[in-house]
Amino acid sequence: MKAYFGRRYIFSASHRLHADSLSPAQNRAAYGKCNNPHGHGHNYVVEVLVRGEVATETGMVVNLVDLDRVVRKQVLDRFDHTNLNHDPLFTAVVPTTENLCRSVYRLLKDHLHPAELEYVRVEETENNFFQCFDDHPAGANAEGQRVS
Repeated sequence: MKAYFGRRYIFSASHRLHADSLSPAQNRAAYGKCNNPHGHGHNYVVEVLVRGEVATETGMVVNLVDLDRVVRKQVLDRFDHTNLNHDPLFTAVVPTTENLCRSVYRLLKDHLHPAELEYVRVEETENNFFQCFDDHPAGANAEGQRVS
């Protein structure tokens, strides 16, 4: 039987939503006040949910100390108190919170063994949140069908 463990983390970062491929008018129409040339910031809340077997020895899906270490190294140390526009992950994509959420998922996905990453959720404001799940969970093909 699989069990789930979730934990929340907070970091502060700024960004400017701006696509070089769009004109100034198109950027203003697409991003509104978030296209401010000086950027703006958020106190992001990142929720990480992992799944796995409960270890007989420890009674845990994952050791929260290990989870905290991975999230700190892969996410918090990288993004906290930074301008997301300056991170190499966002040189080719606009640092929307959708793209931030996808990036956090990818940064964590391969570092949580023996647990598996179920999802990442990023809250940008009290009203806006974004979630990313694996498109192809273990044991599934590209269409999401179980394979043996």
